[in-house]
Amino acid sequence: MSAWLFTILRNLFRSEYRKRRREVEDADGRYADSLKSHPEQPGRVEFEELRMALAKLPPDQREALILVGASGFSYEEAAAICCCAVGTIKRPRQSGRTRLADQLAIDSADDFGPDHMTRAILSAGGRG
Repeated sequence: MSAWLFTILRNLFRSEYRKRRREVEDADGRYADSLKSHPEQPGRVEFEELRMALAKLPPDQREALILVGASGFSYEEAAAICCCAVGTIKRPRQSGRTRLADQLAIDSADDFGPDHMTRAILSAGGRG
């Protein structure tokens, strides 16, 4: 019986020791207050909306937007990829960007990132 109890206590001690090694002491709670993560659900919904809005664009506008806007190619590189003139890339990109913003109801740069409620919660959490 004593050997059995000794083994249980030893294993319990080792488990607690391993657990305490990973823990960070945060007596005043500052570290816990600094931890924030954005919820994933709105990002997934917004990505799906973007994907569907891109699918509604004409192929030339979609290709110009993806090459220049998303992939980071210059106008010259995108024109070389598409085997066309630089102006042929600039026009569809601008009109595609306008149509995409209209479809997604984007009025300003403030419409990107967390929504107004999430921004308010994150800023209120940082003040305490």
